[in-house]
Amino acid sequence: MTETVALSKFACPACGGEAHWNPGRQKLVCPFCGTESPAQLDAAGEVREHDLGQALRGIGDDRRGWQADKRQVKCQSCRAISVLDPRRQAQSCEFCGSAQLVAYEEAKPAFRPESVLPFKVGEPQARERIRSWYGQRWLAPNALKKKALTDTVRGVYLPYWTFDAQVDAAWTAEAGHTHYTTETYSENGRTRTRQVKHVRWEPAAGRLQHFFDDDLVCASVGIHPALLRGIEPFPTGELKPYDAGYVAGWVVERYQIDLVAAAQRAREAMDRQVEALCVRQIPGDTYRNLGVRADYAGQTFKHVLAPVWLLSYTYGRNAYQCVMNGVTGAIAGEYPKSPWKIALLVLALFVGVLIFLSLAGGR
Repeated sequence: MTETVALSKFACPACGGEAHWNPGRQKLVCPFCGTESPAQLDAAGEVREHDLGQALRGIGDDRRGWQADKRQVKCQSCRAISVLDPRRQAQSCEFCGSAQLVAYEEAKPAFRPESVLPFKVGEPQARERIRSWYGQRWLAPNALKKKALTDTVRGVYLPYWTFDAQVDAAWTAEAGHTHYTTETYSENGRTRTRQVKHVRWEPAAGRLQHFFDDDLVCASVGIHPALLRGIEPFPTGELKPYDAGYVAGWVVERYQIDLVAAAQRAREAMDRQVEALCVRQIPGDTYRNLGVRADYAGQTFKHVLAPVWLLSYTYGRNAYQCVMNGVTGAIAGEYPKSPWKIALLVLALFVGVLIFLSLAGGR
């Protein structure tokens, strides 16, 4: 289930329209007349880290809700929940395009974000880069490349949790040192030799310290996780204190993976990284019976918004998505494959193998 949020609007002093955050000009600009808004974004705030242990015991009501009038609609197709400005009329779901929207009442206000990465890649750039990316997909059907897919590109802010932690880990293992000896043996009356592998095992132990800084856990369920991993990381060092102006005119997805679940995912990922770091310290060229004892301290978190450009479409009976990092421009996408082009590729490889074997056999 996904929630999207369209928040604060800023009136244009020239025409009275609603100013939106403009990635190209990095300012609030009226999309109708191009006038820059005099509204000042919060530059005096700070990007705060919160104590994880304290938050897991309970998030105060003063840090919940968007502090704005809103109405909510739920998509009957993909189950997305959109929280909108009361004046905005939702015609279709931002994530799947369905028009099957019904009113929805939220049970408890969400924990609001406190920092945001503003869009840097503008819509014209996003459309051109995505169009170019699809043009380079050789296996895509020709009919797909002719479609005006980029007409449905939408900019959205996705919810992320970030986690910091200082870890002190001790490990023990058996380190293996490999060596080979030459062995002589007889086969069909002939004497032959072969290399025999031996491993000498010896106990090993060590210790390491590591700081995890802004490990990301995406709380979106509106975009396929594998695609998001393809456009990460986001430059969290450029985070700005949350101000409604940054999301003015944009859609913001409400998190569906809460802090408890995100913290668990973050710890599991950290544990895997710590184990990998310990493995690097083990002497020799192989190991077994690795044991790691890790102590975590100084655990903090943030709830942030990260910008992406999203393209969702259907081709045949299947749904596909393409996403672009709204700061770095990294792209990851799905697309249908032409069975005819796949067949041609397999045939070309087969012919290539036959030619290679023919040439090799003629030597």
